[in-house]
Amino acid sequence: MTRDEILEAAARIISQKGFEAASMQDIAESVNLQKASLYHHFTSKQEILLALLDQALDLLTIRMEQVVAQPLSPDVKLRQAMVSYLETLATNRELSAVLLLEHRSLQPEFRSRHIPRRDRYEYFWRNLIQEGIDAGLFTCIDTALAGRALLGVLSWTITWYHPDGQLSPDDIADRFADLFLQGLLVRGD
Repeated sequence: MTRDEILEAAARIISQKGFEAASMQDIAESVNLQKASLYHHFTSKQEILLALLDQALDLLTIRMEQVVAQPLSPDVKLRQAMVSYLETLATNRELSAVLLLEHRSLQPEFRSRHIPRRDRYEYFWRNLIQEGIDAGLFTCIDTALAGRALLGVLSWTITWYHPDGQLSPDDIADRFADLFLQGLLVRGD
């Protein structure tokens, strides 16, 4: 049994039951381990949660680094970042649910280890928005707030998105990008 297999099972169980209701016994049973053997890999459920959060943020960060490294205009990069984010959430639903819904279950010592990684990811979005401002494409008073608003809208998608629905993650991201980049107001010529 590998650490990654345990984390995959833990993500599934925690996304279904919630962190508080999921037990180390549930996780051990799902990978055919004795509970004591699970403690050989992880010292606590908190450590498992932190590992899942790190895994999810690492995946998102790699995808974001690929987007921002491209020689594209900031508006195109922003659109691609939104598509990448939603595709990642949709293809890793259980892990994404843990990241977005269970991070508040971290105890203070684990939270202090998680926050810098989360903030680093958030800075990608702020910097991308700032790049658009610097290029004269975007207008924004508060890049931190704009980045959080954008991530909030995208992240909430996991609560209602269905793979068999009418819209793909790409379609949803494009529509959200239109909304953020063009707004709701009709503009006259």
